[in-house]
Amino acid sequence: MTELQHEAEAGFVPRSTRRGFLSLTGLALGGAALGLGATSCGTAQTGNKTGDGAAKGRAGAAGDTLFVFVQSGVPTSFNPLGATPAWPTAKDHTQLIYETLLRFDLLDGSLKPGLAKELQQPEPGTFVLPLQDGTKWTDGTELTASDVVFTFELAKKASLNYTNVWTYLESVVATDPRTVTFTVKKKPFNPNSVKDAISGVFIVPQHVWEPFGAKVGAQTNLKPVGSGPFVLDRYDQTQINLKRFDDYWGKAVFGTPAMTTINHPIFKSNNDSDLKLESGELDAAQTFTAQIWKMWEKGKPVGTWLKDKPYYLPGNLPLLEINSSIKGLDNPKVRLAIAYAIDYANIASTAMSDYSDPANASLMLPNGAEGKYYDQATVDSQGWKHDPAKAVSILEDDLGCTKGKDGIYSLPDGTRLGPWEAITPTGWSDWNTALEIVAKSCTAVGIDVKTKFPQAPQVTTMIQNGNFELACWNASGVSVASPWTRFRDVLDDRGIPPIGKTAFANFTRFSHPDVAGLLDSVGAATSEDELKEIYTKLDAIYREGIPVIPLMYRPNEFYEYNSSNWTNFPDEKNPYAPPGWTGASVGWIFGIKKIGT
Repeated sequence: MTELQHEAEAGFVPRSTRRGFLSLTGLALGGAALGLGATSCGTAQTGNKTGDGAAKGRAGAAGDTLFVFVQSGVPTSFNPLGATPAWPTAKDHTQLIYETLLRFDLLDGSLKPGLAKELQQPEPGTFVLPLQDGTKWTDGTELTASDVVFTFELAKKASLNYTNVWTYLESVVATDPRTVTFTVKKKPFNPNSVKDAISGVFIVPQHVWEPFGAKVGAQTNLKPVGSGPFVLDRYDQTQINLKRFDDYWGKAVFGTPAMTTINHPIFKSNNDSDLKLESGELDAAQTFTAQIWKMWEKGKPVGTWLKDKPYYLPGNLPLLEINSSIKGLDNPKVRLAIAYAIDYANIASTAMSDYSDPANASLMLPNGAEGKYYDQATVDSQGWKHDPAKAVSILEDDLGCTKGKDGIYSLPDGTRLGPWEAITPTGWSDWNTALEIVAKSCTAVGIDVKTKFPQAPQVTTMIQNGNFELACWNASGVSVASPWTRFRDVLDDRGIPPIGKTAFANFTRFSHPDVAGLLDSVGAATSEDELKEIYTKLDAIYREGIPVIPLMYRPNEFYEYNSSNWTNFPDEKNPYAPPGWTGASVGWIFGIKKIGT
């Protein structure tokens, strides 16, 4: 995604589909305002190609603009409390307009300063956060501890993407105008879940949002008042334009970004983004780019975090979501047959350009911070792998299915196994390709699956409301509280509304009586061995029920850049900020420099 991932929001990591482009080439500037220039065909362009003059960067206003691509779909809302907010206002988007108290650093797992200076922990269940000096909103109003308390209390009154923090949070109190104290419930005790919210919830201004009461999620917020270093300048179906806010409270702490404008074009597909990135008309992107190494083999100043394979840091696990309210898909043996049918190696090599190993039958990442809890032997003995003959055996021998003349099986009660639509947003080329492989794999064993790729906002709404059959979507990536957050997102039915209403997690509405107790026992665990035992049990429940199927390993966010206009992007040899767009990754917005300066 939200790269929502697919994003975003709604607990998804933001991702990418695009339309049109803003042109700064030859534009006239009226006062301080940046004008829009549409081409005769109704689309738009980026700034000048750098061509042979790449070392000199772009001229004029385009040279002072950072062109980025993260978002999917035409913007209709900038409400960080809503279900489908546009870039950069969704959960886990770059902290340009709204900011969090602390910022998760993917590189070392630490929490870096944000609106708060630090996290003090005088006792295991108490977090004290002193605010930075001089915090204020872009309308000039002081940002105080009351705004923080208001933001968290909102999630008690309305169903928001962080409402579930109150399962573990006892209270949020302003101990003075500049200090906030979070108290964790003693039972269930889960301090890491509260830390995850502290580093993940955008703080909003009480004076703006309080009048809306419980209807905060329904507002479009087209003139957002935030605390970050940029403000929304303008937007349309081709682009989103931000202007630097020169009275930003954080200049003394974080510095001043070198760019005066950040422009986000909206494309139809990843391929459009790839072409602009390679040419230098786009400076940075959060998209899947097939065989990105070919760009620098051509001599283009393009880079990623790692110079060699896998080029990106793994941090997420895109899933095939299976709606078990659909007849046929409600049978776990049918879901198991689908799991055996899928060609994971083909997805890894074709859809992911070998940026991924074939996915295993586990909700945990086998490497990195989660690797200590991952039990490969158990996954091998209890899980599945690509085995079409085993899929057919399950259908015929276990379920007693009969194959029709069209090659598709039916259950003994006459329920035909399909046609079922597998959806994900149009233009998300890696996920589109992955679902094409899923559909082909399923059809080959006698399960009728077809793909459909609507626009991202439509897909988001369909998935959140449970109005789908099969879908490729994200759960939580690596964070201070993973893999707990991923097990919660996939398996925990507490606070999840029924199909037809908006859910921000557990889109399949999976339910199991042991899940809540196991999740709640994580906070009280006293050793890594105890945690591994808990996560192994949760993983076993997952494999028994199969509400989702991991399709690939993926970075939390893709991160690629072209240094023909801006330099000093972080990478493994220059790791001053983590790669990506969320949390502490905003550091590179302050760290890059215009070429030649």
